[in-house]
Amino acid sequence: MSTHEEPVPYAPEEPARLRWAQHAPEVYKAMIQLDAVANQGLDPRLRELVKIRASQVNHCARCLDMHSKDALAAGESVERIIQLGAWEESRHFYTEKELAALELTDAITVLTDGFVPDEVYERAAKHFDEAELSQLIAAIAVINAWNRFGVSTRSPAGHYHPGQHK
Repeated sequence: MSTHEEPVPYAPEEPARLRWAQHAPEVYKAMIQLDAVANQGLDPRLRELVKIRASQVNHCARCLDMHSKDALAAGESVERIIQLGAWEESRHFYTEKELAALELTDAITVLTDGFVPDEVYERAAKHFDEAELSQLIAAIAVINAWNRFGVSTRSPAGHYHPGQHK
């Protein structure tokens, strides 16, 4: 009898449906530029928390992989990243400013009612000046666009290294 158990194989990785960046390189370049300017002026850890949260809501595996790794590289804790999926029940892991950003992220990401509620916007406006709030809204909008590219093309997760796209 062997003391070493054979590892259980993982499910095979599905290939991407489409390598959209290769077929629409100008769109990809524009997205990279938009992402870079949307990120300006935001705390890197907050920015990554917002990107992870939107990616959770949108089920974008590639963006979850990328932004979790970037968050860790920026000094974020594993515990806070794990708790993002249940941030409303784990409020004590986050600052009031972060909570306002996460709430705004959820509201912008899921527009099923067709609008961002006034109370959500006002809570965020209490914690961010107008310039920073504008950047936050831009960052949320951009990650939602990236998520839509990733989910629609089934871009695979697991291959990203922190800072790879900087």
